Amino acid sequence: MPAKVVVIGSLNMDLVTRAPRLPRGGETLIGESFATIPGGKGANQAVAAARLGAQVSMVGCVGNDAYGEQLRGGLLAEGIDCQAVSVVEGASGVALIVVDDNSQNAIVIVAGANGALTAEVLDRVDEVLQGADVIICQLEVPDATVGHALKRARELGKIVILNPAPASRTLPADWYACIDYLIPNESEAAVLSGLAVDSLESAEAAAAHLIAAGSGKVIVTLGAQGLVFANGARFEHFPAPRVKAVDTTAAGDTFVGGFAAALASGKSEVDAIRFGQAAAALSVTRAGAQPSIPTLLEVQAFKS
Repeated sequence: MPAKVVVIGSLNMDLVTRAPRLPRGGETLIGESFATIPGGKGANQAVAAARLGAQVSMVGCVGNDAYGEQLRGGLLAEGIDCQAVSVVEGASGVALIVVDDNSQNAIVIVAGANGALTAEVLDRVDEVLQGADVIICQLEVPDATVGHALKRARELGKIVILNPAPASRTLPADWYACIDYLIPNESEAAVLSGLAVDSLESAEAAAAHLIAAGSGKVIVTLGAQGLVFANGARFEHFPAPRVKAVDTTAAGDTFVGGFAAALASGKSEVDAIRFGQAAAALSVTRAGAQPSIPTLLEVQAFKS
């Protein structure tokens, strides 16, 4: 049987526009295109793990609107188990995304139904968590739910990954001991550590701070600069594969999903990191969130 990954997190409909550059405060720009694309960090990571070889269950909430139906249907089409995706009264979550000609983006998220994912909801689907090899969480659902999920995953003895995105504050101190792999990008690492992260050396310093806080291992992703992997007092830099970027949306989610799928299948940490990097590199060569995520065969061909 394929390795089992359970993703606890958000499902959003991404409302994506392309513009020559990101607007400044008070400015109106003429956009070049618009599309509605299934997204949400939780759902993106679930799709990535599924396309990259894992058996995946999604735990989350969508609204009883047209977006909710599309989001749930999209996951089912990927072969993802959605028995723990609840349909609640109200609007589904959305993300408003502007992508510029340099493939950089700015994102505003409205939680919608994602706010209805509570600890009580998790308790009702505990059987799904029990069947996992790896459990992934992010920060687009209520903090109390994330904390409950991390502690329950640790109780169950699962491999626990936290992608602390979006990060606007430090994490609760008691979360760290529950985390096997903390995976922030440079801006998230800066928020969590209180240190500026603008180089490999500063990424190592931030990772060391997070290890000292109690996290098992830390992977700081740095976009085109690759990533820094911290394991205790040991640090390793993994350069990023060189590709021509079109859209960086969901690159981080693709890495997390790919890393989790590879780790759950028994690959070493180093091989899982390189596998996740290859998947993320392919994703930035395509537009959109979930549409950009590659398949296992595509990643294997890219690596060869």
